[in-house]
Amino acid sequence: MLVGFGSLLLALVIFFSSLGFITGHDNNEVVLPVLGKNVKDAVALLEAKGFDVEIQDSIYVDTAQKGSVLKQFPEPDLVVKKHRTIYLTIASYIAPMIDMPDLKGYSFRSAELYLQNLGLKVGDTSFKPDIARNAILEQRYNGKPIAPGTKIQMGSRIDFVLGSGVGNNQMPVPDLVGLTVTEARELLASMNIGISSYIPQGTVTDTLNAFIIKQNPPAVTVNPDGTTSVNFIRTGQLMDLWIGVEKPLPVSDTAALVPQP
Repeated sequence: MLVGFGSLLLALVIFFSSLGFITGHDNNEVVLPVLGKNVKDAVALLEAKGFDVEIQDSIYVDTAQKGSVLKQFPEPDLVVKKHRTIYLTIASYIAPMIDMPDLKGYSFRSAELYLQNLGLKVGDTSFKPDIARNAILEQRYNGKPIAPGTKIQMGSRIDFVLGSGVGNNQMPVPDLVGLTVTEARELLASMNIGISSYIPQGTVTDTLNAFIIKQNPPAVTVNPDGTTSVNFIRTGQLMDLWIGVEKPLPVSDTAALVPQP
């Protein structure tokens, strides 16, 4: 019995003495903080301390240095076993491509929020007279118009041309009758006057090459006594255009200026 009891006591002493070795009790390390470090430097530091390292994910953050560590798990300063795997999330080297939205007609605030949700930024803003005050008239990228659906890198800056409202400068209403829609658009754009609507007279299949046959406001108004008065328009205002496939026949200057009923 004494021999059996002694053997059991010896076995217990040996077991508890080796328990630390079996469990690696003294084989612990403090997790180094590597947030913000370049991924290569972070991996080298962690591996030098006996940790395994795995890149778990990459996220594009335009304000972060490319390839820097954004997250680590386990978190810094925790005590863990050596050879524990440390998972890292790093800043992506390449920005993802997204589709440019169509923001024309949006208010500036709405367009700004839309861009933020997509990961884009508002660049420069400029104004031109238009009745739609603070509405998006044009969207530009690198100084050029950008069409909706164009692929663009996340984090890019989009410039806007906004409507400034109706201007104070008055000018005579241009006479557009007889011009093609393309010619009328170019002329009105140079005067910062917009087009409210095109009203087809008959079947029109090619709007740009159709002719202006009537306009509102007209260039002049015929008074009851037969005299004419020049009409005026302000920058930012709009005009309605009646269009047709046949160019109006030339008539006398006065008659040509009188709007058709």
